[in-house]
Amino acid sequence: MGLARALSKLGYSSRSEATELIRAGRVALNGTPQRNPEYPVNLAQDKISVHGRPVARRKKIYLLLNKPRGVVTTASDEQGRRTIYEFVDQKYPWLAPVGRLDKASEGLLLVTNDSEWAARILDPENHLDKIYHVRIDAHADDALIASLIAGVRSDGELLRAKNARVLRGGKRRAWLEIVLDEGKNRHIRRIFEQGGIRVLRLLRIAIGPLQLGDLAKGSTRPLTQAEKKSLDDALVSRTKAFRAKRSPSNVRQGETGSGSAR
Repeated sequence: MGLARALSKLGYSSRSEATELIRAGRVALNGTPQRNPEYPVNLAQDKISVHGRPVARRKKIYLLLNKPRGVVTTASDEQGRRTIYEFVDQKYPWLAPVGRLDKASEGLLLVTNDSEWAARILDPENHLDKIYHVRIDAHADDALIASLIAGVRSDGELLRAKNARVLRGGKRRAWLEIVLDEGKNRHIRRIFEQGGIRVLRLLRIAIGPLQLGDLAKGSTRPLTQAEKKSLDDALVSRTKAFRAKRSPSNVRQGETGSGSAR
């Protein structure tokens, strides 16, 4: 693997941050400064140091954060806005959010120093269902629910919900539960914008089998072993299902089926 990826795998930093450190001449491999982020590394044999200090493999950290509204999911912000790191204990080493929740959104956000695990969570092959509770400034009826599932076009992308239902309804406002099995930028907000509907609140309550539960807003806690295992098992199941769907035999069956339907 390359040097930047090795630093990320060791839990020292993100790959992009590691690349910057390497190019700045702050990283040495076996005592020799190395400025090539892709320089091959064998973690079982090679010694890496940053700023003259050896880098050891760090314990993997997996946290669940109940992200409040009004904070951004970046380590620092040029506009001086509050970030999620205000709510992460400074005793932890480098950590990064798994995916994003925009500034106005809230709820379940995973934070980890295991960059490879984070990449698996975000990989479209493994995309776990995510459940959101959404408050809108419109009456919710069967037609609206059907339109969410059918999807809309926005900037050349088809945006849809896997499932949706009304939690609480009124003449002017409603709470909905929306399930996504894909993740595109501002996915839910863009769906409603196409219909001229404003999202008043957007709260993520689940990622796959992991539930936000009653964790207080702005609080974090480590995942339990059972929660981590359930996420890993769900990732394996989703990967198998995705690959089975794309297998040559299924593709041929789909082609045969579509041909006979004509």
